Amino acid sequence: MKISNSRRLSLALLLSLTCFGAGNVHAQQVLRVSAIPDEAPTELQRKFKPLGEYLEKKLGMKVEFTPVTDYAASVEGLTKGKLDMVWFGGFTFVQAKIRSKDQVIPLVQREEDEKFKSVFITTNPAINKLEDLKGKTFSFGSESSTSGHLMPRSFLLNAKVNPDTDMKRIAVSGAHDATVAAVAGGKVDAGALNISVWEKLVSQNKVDVKQVRVFYTTPGYFDYNWTVRSDMPAELRKKISDAFLSLDSNNPKDKEILDLQRTSRFIPTKADNYKAIEVAAQQAGLLK
Repeated sequence: MKISNSRRLSLALLLSLTCFGAGNVHAQQVLRVSAIPDEAPTELQRKFKPLGEYLEKKLGMKVEFTPVTDYAASVEGLTKGKLDMVWFGGFTFVQAKIRSKDQVIPLVQREEDEKFKSVFITTNPAINKLEDLKGKTFSFGSESSTSGHLMPRSFLLNAKVNPDTDMKRIAVSGAHDATVAAVAGGKVDAGALNISVWEKLVSQNKVDVKQVRVFYTTPGYFDYNWTVRSDMPAELRKKISDAFLSLDSNNPKDKEILDLQRTSRFIPTKADNYKAIEVAAQQAGLLK
């Protein structure tokens, strides 16, 4: 079948608008963004809205936030080219890195993510250390969560507590706030979650600290980051990084964005920062 010159031109134009490029095409791009669903979808949308508007101004392009159904969908979306940038936990970044054969690049992280922590919570007065969890019911967050599953599991194993054989029952809540609800509601004896979400729920009086308490806080580890694909033009990657790094807590509008992200500032990051998480995932048999 022959293709006319006008049709060839139309096809070329269509391709130019759907691929990352330079010059005038930038104004017609859409940056497709998502995040691991570690909190309720409405909360993720609320947190991202001011940041998305800020990025649109800085980048000169439309920014669309697309919620995903689960952690695996965020990895799939970026590695298959359905998304351009994703807020990953350390473990989901490692999964995306392996799945894409090193074709993803972490750009920035919150300063707090250099030494992120998980907390173990309970309502049971008999539980005061990790070893006390033997024979108890317990909830992780998502199976692909760094701070809600991988690292808590790693610290449990280090304490000679194997969740799969030493606990009465293991539940998977799917999200950090859901873990708190499960513990507070008596569905499980204890659970583990992201310290940032815990502190936010406490500050918003969404958890009764007289009923639910932290009995163990983990040592720090690298966690969350904003990641893009390596086929994104270097110029655009730099613009995105610069936009995050330019956020200043002394500026009221910037502070609103930073507060919603629960940080004082963003800092550069690199793939090597997540080597320990990859090792922990391999040791726990969670990398497939």
